[in-house]
Amino acid sequence: MEQVRYVAIGDSFTEGVGDETPDGSVRGWADLVAQGWADSRGEPIGYANLAIRGKLIWPIVEEQLERALALAPTHLSFNGGGNDMLRPRTPMSRVTDAYSEVLRRCDEEGVTMIVLSGANPSAQLPLSRLIQRRGDELSASVERRIAGRDDLVVALNWPDAELADPSFWSVDRLHMNSRGHHRVAARVLAALGEQVPEGWWALEGVDDTVRLDRARYFREHLGPWLKRRLTGTSSGDDREPKYADWIRVTPR
Repeated sequence: MEQVRYVAIGDSFTEGVGDETPDGSVRGWADLVAQGWADSRGEPIGYANLAIRGKLIWPIVEEQLERALALAPTHLSFNGGGNDMLRPRTPMSRVTDAYSEVLRRCDEEGVTMIVLSGANPSAQLPLSRLIQRRGDELSASVERRIAGRDDLVVALNWPDAELADPSFWSVDRLHMNSRGHHRVAARVLAALGEQVPEGWWALEGVDDTVRLDRARYFREHLGPWLKRRLTGTSSGDDREPKYADWIRVTPR
């Protein structure tokens, strides 16, 4: 078995939505971290990704955490709360309680936890001030929960002002494009003490995002999102994890 066994849990951010490949599947920062980690170490690593788009933070914990720990990983990355943050009545304490629960279980199982915060999309979204305020509150709350834990791998993206630039975001304005996912992967690899591939902090030549006018954006992206909210459905309904068990990632 590989010396490093890395499993990722979360929502669309960790699944990789926005970083689409030519065949229509998604890649994302966690896939990039796995490859960059193997390249940096010069040896294969085990990788699994149980993240599913649209999930609120406690369903992530309830549906993915124990399944991930059952794989006996050495490292587990966790991010969530982005979908909760968009629901103004959800208290941030409930969101950060989920981080505490994942940390508790990782401690019990002897697994190194990789803690991430999502990037800040607020500048491009409706209700930007509300989203900024809620995101600031969530980011600060998570930082307080992990304060003094020098044994964690911490890669916080919300405070990254450069990552808020539209060139890092996909057409739906809510998910990062390939450029954004590469920057997040660079931050995680740096936090792990591994070598970051050249250019990943500001990938060149990949900003092919189409900037939609207001009417088309509301019709194609905001409208369907609001419909799912009203009908109690999720973009992740009936989806399975893309890597539910270990795959072997070899150095390039």
